[in-house]
Amino acid sequence: MATMKDVARLAGVSTSTVSYVINDNRYVSERVKKKVNAAIDELNYAPSALARSLKIKKTKTIGMLVTTSNNPFYAEIVRGVERNCYERGYSLILCNTEGDVTRLIRSMETLLQKRVDGLLIMCSENAILPNDFLLRYPLIPMVTMDWSPFYVSSDVIKDNSLLGGELATSYLISRGFRKIACIAGPQDKTPARQRLAGYRKAMKDAQLEIPEGYEIHSDFEFAGGLSSMEQLLQLSKPPEAVFAGNDAMAIGAYQALHRAGLSVPDDISVIGYDDISMAPYMTPPLTTIHQPKDELGKLAIDTLLYRMGNPESEPKQLILKPKLIERNSVARR
Repeated sequence: MATMKDVARLAGVSTSTVSYVINDNRYVSERVKKKVNAAIDELNYAPSALARSLKIKKTKTIGMLVTTSNNPFYAEIVRGVERNCYERGYSLILCNTEGDVTRLIRSMETLLQKRVDGLLIMCSENAILPNDFLLRYPLIPMVTMDWSPFYVSSDVIKDNSLLGGELATSYLISRGFRKIACIAGPQDKTPARQRLAGYRKAMKDAQLEIPEGYEIHSDFEFAGGLSSMEQLLQLSKPPEAVFAGNDAMAIGAYQALHRAGLSVPDDISVIGYDDISMAPYMTPPLTTIHQPKDELGKLAIDTLLYRMGNPESEPKQLILKPKLIERNSVARR
């Protein structure tokens, strides 16, 4: 394997000059650049990324912690983040925590030991890790997407889930429904709590009662939506419409209704949240609250890169605005 010394010898220049050409950090005449680049091509020389990162103290990599889930929402977010990393010349190292705190800690240590330039965190673990965990490593730029297992100062990007829950429920009310249930996500997660609060607010503003059993705390997964809808169908007075706290649970609700011989929206209307890629392809296409996932990926990378270049600036909280996407899963009463 060719070395920088080999390139310098063939081009008839110093190793420093070869380094200047490769890193483009000093003036080198066009004539010398051509000689060096010709030698690089002839020797098929590939600069050591590790050596370069040690010298410039940057690895051009970003680490991301995310919880593995059957919910396609997470995969769509990761895809958007990776694409925006690539467009800006960075590589993404993805660590799935599998919902396990021990694995979360080990993944975090791995990313920090690999000297990633910054961290994106989008986890769902319940435990809050002690601050002294991060004190073992140099302060690293960090952006939290919705929720973080650390009590540390970081930039935060999140969805206005309170408004989203209110939008979804108000839409059902505007279509003439009065008996409206909510399949909420896990209440130890801020987005799930806020979406439920939005549902309650819309119902209160419309002076509508929430009967006992109409609020179910589920898990943001397909199976959770299915079992929750089955539970609602067992009530003496089942709801006319259901707001599911995310699209995965809404799809699970579809399946429960299908198994019960009922149809959407003829028997029960359903509205979801997230607007995942399969939502328009459901039967019927799912009415939902859109989260701008591509925008979230771009904003996360832009915010992290700014934090990396301006470490002393005040942490920011950026809130994305949800939007109603009307399809065919909600009838009109």
